[in-house]
Amino acid sequence: MKLNFSDFATFISVARHKSFRAAGDEMGLSPSAISHAIKQLEQRLKLRLFNRTTRSVSLTEAGANLYERLRPAFEEISTMLDEVNCFRDTPMGTLKINASRLSSRLFLMPLVAGFTRQFPDIKVEITTDDRLVDIVKDGFDAGVRLRATVEKDMISVPLGPPIKLAVVATPDYFSRHPAPDHPHELVDHQSVVFRFHHGRIYHWEFEGPEGELAIVPAGNIVVDDFDSVLEAVLNGAGVGYLYHEQVKTYLATGQLVSVLEDWLPERPSLQFYYPNRQYMPCGLRAFLDYIKEGK
Repeated sequence: MKLNFSDFATFISVARHKSFRAAGDEMGLSPSAISHAIKQLEQRLKLRLFNRTTRSVSLTEAGANLYERLRPAFEEISTMLDEVNCFRDTPMGTLKINASRLSSRLFLMPLVAGFTRQFPDIKVEITTDDRLVDIVKDGFDAGVRLRATVEKDMISVPLGPPIKLAVVATPDYFSRHPAPDHPHELVDHQSVVFRFHHGRIYHWEFEGPEGELAIVPAGNIVVDDFDSVLEAVLNGAGVGYLYHEQVKTYLATGQLVSVLEDWLPERPSLQFYYPNRQYMPCGLRAFLDYIKEGK
């Protein structure tokens, strides 16, 4: 029975992703080529490794046993190859980052653009998702989120400046609805509401002489993306609670007006975080150094 490393590398990839298509994307092969390779492996082993339907791929008992035995060895080989890679003048490989959509656009993407110019052989894959994601379980090297949402067992470094917030609307909107002097007056305004994927409405947070306040906005436009909040506000739909970085250009041109500035707290900067592991992938180490150098 003649077997080689690539046979099992294909098996490991399909088992990890539970998808021929995703495994093909990872390995640069078509789904049909991946399926053919698995079929040949099963014939050589005289074992069925996967249950296949039109909608799903799952491991059989034999496949699950083989995967659990092989996975640590393949991870060790991958680590050894990456250690050697770090000795190259220009490291190569793939860095996988999960980030919220807004943090990716405003803070992460400018860094990544500069990083890939300096390290052209490192491919950076960014997945944007406003849900809280287990980066280890989902196969990411690192993530970008607000500090309060980063798990305690992760290592994190600041990404960008402290977060400044803004309550904004168009001049036309405030000509028809008097601007609020106190956060409680927002209940009389039409707001553009952000809702998390798990269903909770994003509360607008304020700080003042009375301490901390949390306002639940009310409005007939509800979205799951902060850029959509901005677009609705720019079109005169109402008041929005946004990152100052998002709206600073529109404030400078007079397209938007900021209110309640004395009530707005400053939040810690976004965090670039990663698992606390014995070995750090070469691409991740290079990106961390790039962040710390303040490029």
